[in-house]
Amino acid sequence: MSGADETRDGVALTNLDQPLLVGGDVTKRDLVDYLDAVRDRILPGLRDRPLSVIRLLRGQDPFMQKNLPKYTPEWVRRTAVWAEASHRQVSYALCDDRRTLLWFANQRAVEYHPTLGTATQPDRPTHLVLDLDPPEGGPFGTVVRAAELVRRALAGVGLTAAVKTSGAKGLHVFVPVVGETTAEEAAAATRALAVHTERLDPTLATTAFIREDRRGRVFIDPTRAGGATVVAAYSPRIRPGLPVSFPVAWDDLPTVTPADFTVRTVPALVVERDPWAAAMPTPQRLPADLVAEGRTIPVARVQAMHEGKRRARARRAGG
Repeated sequence: MSGADETRDGVALTNLDQPLLVGGDVTKRDLVDYLDAVRDRILPGLRDRPLSVIRLLRGQDPFMQKNLPKYTPEWVRRTAVWAEASHRQVSYALCDDRRTLLWFANQRAVEYHPTLGTATQPDRPTHLVLDLDPPEGGPFGTVVRAAELVRRALAGVGLTAAVKTSGAKGLHVFVPVVGETTAEEAAAATRALAVHTERLDPTLATTAFIREDRRGRVFIDPTRAGGATVVAAYSPRIRPGLPVSFPVAWDDLPTVTPADFTVRTVPALVVERDPWAAAMPTPQRLPADLVAEGRTIPVARVQAMHEGKRRARARRAGG
């Protein structure tokens, strides 16, 4: 083997000294070393959950991989999920151990996006997720202010949450829920909480799914529910320097930036403890009136689709 190749836990690792990002100084070895170093932190959030990854092959644009390729080793655990959109069974990986994580790293899988439910109970999400997306060019402080609104909206209905950077420009607020919570209940509660947040300060926060309607406000995404995925805590993101989605204490939010947490800085921050596990409240029961309210709120994607068609008709009529 050359100095750029080695074997760990029975997994052959190749071309480790190749650059990962064009024009960047991060190598494939940096990715492998990072994921190996934080395996005990990232694996609990991936275990037993159908996994989508975003891979970055040399000379290609990043792409999301859901269906495992034919050359996947037999020892990679998997689960079959029916994909309604493509009318086929998709074979998802279950990344449960170090060996599987190293195999994905060697495949240049940079981002790790598990489902909200497990393979054994796909219709029972373990968390609600409110995804906060800043306006184009908006400062991170704007998203922090929006996260504080989400925290107030949650407190107003007796719920608590943990927060992490998305690893890109936004924040993810996680609300753990009790095991009997259905996907439909979680989706309804997510819509209601997004609306509650918007009401607290409609000049800062919006639930407008159509981008042009947001007008410089932070988007409180009400659609992360059902079969949705969300990037795992401690997952790298395909951005310069390979930033990482990282847990932040609520009181520390105003003093951090997403760039503080990268594949090079994070391992030292998680040696002694798992900040994500430490920050996560115990699972909570969703208030019945919150779920009932959410059921009266239209699903944003469907509403946006109908509105888009209406606007297109109006433009054609005007033209």
